[in-house]
Amino acid sequence: MKLSDVLERKAIILGLKSKSKPDVINELAETISEVYPNINDERLVEVLMERERLCSTAVDSGVAIPHAKLSGLASTIAAFGRSAEGIDFDSLDTRPTHLFIALIAPENSAGTHIQLLARISKIFRNAELRSKLMKSESRDEIYEMIILEDAKL
Repeated sequence: MKLSDVLERKAIILGLKSKSKPDVINELAETISEVYPNINDERLVEVLMERERLCSTAVDSGVAIPHAKLSGLASTIAAFGRSAEGIDFDSLDTRPTHLFIALIAPENSAGTHIQLLARISKIFRNAELRSKLMKSESRDEIYEMIILEDAKL
């Protein structure tokens, strides 16, 4: 499975307004529930925050991959958000996090969930891509850049 299979253009936030980890989680969850009305944003916030309490999903290089499994979900979905200022997301390198890729999977999808997490990690290791994503001015541009990088894997 590719990121292009689970990320919708409408689930891309060009400018996150959030200033904290809980606010980012809330903003991503609200966007997901707008794109997928059958998803309860409050329940989604709960499962994402439960995962964050185990260990931060911020990696390094300004990237975080908040993820969780959600009961009742039919297929895996994703959302992307960008913060120009950066947010303290408890990253491994202690630097601010700018790029967020939320991944929500059905409860019984362990293999697919792990494969997509690894794929997202590989995609966002690309420093040139991260730089371009930070400079992009449109949702379509961001979507196309992510999808093109995904196709290379």
